[in-house]
Amino acid sequence: SMNQEHLIVFAARLVEMAGVAVLLIGALLAAVIFIRRLVRRTVFAEAYHGLRADLGRAILLGLELLVIADIIGTVAIKPTFENLGVLAAIVAIRTLLSFTLELEVSGRWPWQRRE
Repeated sequence: SMNQEHLIVFAARLVEMAGVAVLLIGALLAAVIFIRRLVRRTVFAEAYHGLRADLGRAILLGLELLVIADIIGTVAIKPTFENLGVLAAIVAIRTLLSFTLELEVSGRWPWQRRE
């Protein structure tokens, strides 16, 4: 029904906004922590590496939420082949991005075990 569709669109937008909020807040927090490290006389290279890792974590979390929003928005509202193709492309790109971010943040691929 129309009402149910509005609810689904609203849910997708809500999750999308949460994803954007996570990205913004994560970037702000990463910057604050970076500045605090520099003030506490942490070696610049270390502080920079920490900043990259913190930003990576924020991006990973934000991306997960954006993928959820895309899935809700595409599958629930108009599951046409064209939309599903676009969704598949978006999820593929974001998955690739999250894998490379994971490698950068933790130093290993998601499927590699911790030593």
